Parts: sequence; structure tokens; C-alpha cells
Amino acid sequence: MGVIIVTDSASDLPSDVAEELGIKIVPLNVNFGTESFKDGVTISADEFYGRLIDGPVLPTTSQPSPGDFVEVYEQIPDDVDGVVSIHITSKLSGTYNSAIQAKNQINAKFPIEVIDTASVSMATGLIAIAAGETAKKGGSFEEVVRVAKESIEHTHVVALLDTLEYLQKGGRIGKAQSMVGSLLSIKPMITTLDGEVKPFSKARSFAKGLVKLKDFAEEKAPLASACVIYSTSIDSATEIAESITEHLSEGNQPMVTRIGPTIGTYGGPGVVGIALLSS
Repeated sequence: MGVIIVTDSASDLPSDVAEELGIKIVPLNVNFGTESFKDGVTISADEFYGRLIDGPVLPTTSQPSPGDFVEVYEQIPDDVDGVVSIHITSKLSGTYNSAIQAKNQINAKFPIEVIDTASVSMATGLIAIAAGETAKKGGSFEEVVRVAKESIEHTHVVALLDTLEYLQKGGRIGKAQSMVGSLLSIKPMITTLDGEVKPFSKARSFAKGLVKLKDFAEEKAPLASACVIYSTSIDSATEIAESITEHLSEGNQPMVTRIGPTIGTYGGPGVVGIALLSS
């Protein structure tokens, strides 16, 4: 039966890509006051950003329960070679720990490897894709685990934000707190290092921030895969995607993916970023 990949909705992995590679996505919870939604299941990105921008209540998020993972793991046929469960950094979410608890609760007849990517959004997504492609080609359980873990060392994510407001209010600002109060009209740029949100740079305008994203992609070239992520600004994302195509192997195109409700809760509107997997 091969190897099954599981990830979570904080990976921002597009549903069509997940379907093509047979990747199962466990949704995180997005809460507006007393209303709770399953990311990408009971609330869409359009609805989420509409409420985020115009609504009176700022959203919060919470990890899937161990029971949510148990439900997914128990639906997997017993004759698979194994499950590789690939998740958002454990320093920003309890999702990884929920997956570990679920693994320990069930009596699976197949091995389960739970992996902390130490990253977020499509950086996690690109790792899941690399693992999924290896599994689709018939890779063994050990080989898929190896590819996933090696991909972590070569994956990078940088985001250009319109504001740090949502990251700060959501309590996920980490070392980027040092940027607060000194920004004024400067646009903050953040990354993840060692699983935490940290400052990457400051741009004097959004346009100059886009240039910094392009320069970062060139710096990390050649690229095995790339994805431009955005919350509300698809035109800027498309521009970035066109500019970094040359850093990928011939015929390979960067993906353009919308940031979902989980990550959007902390990034807010106006985010454009890149996730890269170096060759």
C-alpha cells in the first residue's frame, strides 16, 4: 500500500496538491469569540479574511486534539508501509504534540513517524510535498522519513508583512518583538529560525520588500521547489512567482498559494512571502 503522508492545515498545502499526492490534512481550529471553525473545512479563506478585516473580534487558533489525529490514523488501512506525519513547528503550536499523543494512544499495525518541521506555512507544505512525491514513486517508509528530515535542512520561509499587529496580538511574535515601535512606515519582514519567528529585514516600502524577497530566492538558488504565499495580494504574489521561475529547473514552476486562516490569524492581510526548498 505504500507510505501515507499526513500534515496539518497550518502547512497551507493546497487541496488539489494534497489530493494528487494522497496527503491527509488535519485542520487546526480558528475561533472568533465563541464561534469555532475547522481551518479550510468549515471556514474558507475568503470568509476568514472578510471577518478578520471587517469584524469586531480578532480570531485565535488552537491545535487539533489528539482525538482528531487518532481519527485520521485509524482510517488508514493496516497494510500500509507506514505513516509520516509532518507538522508546524512545535514552538508555535501544540499540533506536533497532539500527533505524538495520538501515535501513542493507538495500536497501529504500521509505523508512524511524527516530524516537527520547525517551520510554518508552505515551508512545511514543501516538505510534505517532497515526502509525498517520494512515497508516490514507491519509496520505502525509511526513505520517505529521510527525505522529509533532509528537506527541513534546506527549506526557508520569509514573509513581508503590512503590519506586526496581528502577530503581536496573537502572541506569536517571538524575537520579532524587537521590531515593534521602530517601524513607522517601514514594512517588517520575518522568517522562522529554530522553529521561532524572528526578524529577517526591514523594507522602506512594500515594493522594496518585494525586491528583497526576489533577492532572497536568488541567494538560495538553485531551487528544487518554491511557493509564493499571500493572504490578500495575489497580484504581488504572481509578480514574485514570475521573477523566481528562472531559479528553478527547466519546466518547473513556483506554486502560488493563499495563506489559510491559521497562519492568516497571525500574519493578517497584505502578506506576501516565499517558501523555498534549495537543491
